Amino acid sequence: MSQPEFRARVILEAGVSPSEDVAKVAAALGGIIGRTAEEVSQGASEARVVTDDSRALAFVRDQLRDRHVRSAARRQLLLNKTGRSTSLMLNRQAAAAGVLNVCGSAEESPLGPIVLTIESHSLDKVVDWLTAYSEG
Repeated sequence: MSQPEFRARVILEAGVSPSEDVAKVAAALGGIIGRTAEEVSQGASEARVVTDDSRALAFVRDQLRDRHVRSAARRQLLLNKTGRSTSLMLNRQAAAAGVLNVCGSAEESPLGPIVLTIESHSLDKVVDWLTAYSEG
């Protein structure tokens, strides 16, 4: 797999219901980007993980390729693009099991989605790299 040639901030956020363990939700978020998180915050109703390491997107890229959902992910990333930021909703139960499942709406994830936000001055390059068909 090629290394990304861009800089990006990756933010993962999920709401936490009273019946959930916030530490487990935070761990599921961290599992999406690996051990590269620089900031992990947990509140009573939200968990958030942030990293400036572009390599954190490698797992996301591999999952999009392996699950054959690059086109759907690209469509959502482009649709949600605002300035130098874009986002993608992920199914929370699937992510807890180590699998990324792209959601088209929040209702597709019964406990609420994980929101993956990507910020970059090279956002088009990031989206192209994440959803590329040229490798693999």
